[in-house]
Amino acid sequence: QVQLVESGGGLVQPGGSLRLSCEASGLALDDSGIGWFRQAPGKEREGVSCISGSDGDTYYAVSVRGRFTISRDNAKSTMYLEMNSLAPGDTAVYYCAARPRTTSQALCISRRGDYWGQGTQVTVSS
Repeated sequence: QVQLVESGGGLVQPGGSLRLSCEASGLALDDSGIGWFRQAPGKEREGVSCISGSDGDTYYAVSVRGRFTISRDNAKSTMYLEMNSLAPGDTAVYYCAARPRTTSQALCISRRGDYWGQGTQVTVSS
């Protein structure tokens, strides 16, 4: 059984930083595309950043390029999202999702993960 568990969300002031973690069980990260998605109230779910399992290729939404960095540690079965220069527009529930044998771009653009975590709230406010 595959489980994805996010952690690291919270309240941060504009300009601040947070690091999200997604621990996977029952899933081989080196054979799966895995990524971060977010959904703000009244908005569609957005693919924020994804990473391919086979070659580590990454994808970033335009809105977060240069501010967010995705990484993964296969040995720990954990994916991370380092978020810097946070702005109120980044406020959302952040979810991790995975899909075996898919690329980072395909996962983020399609938003079709086979497995989803429960989400973690990120609030950027002064």
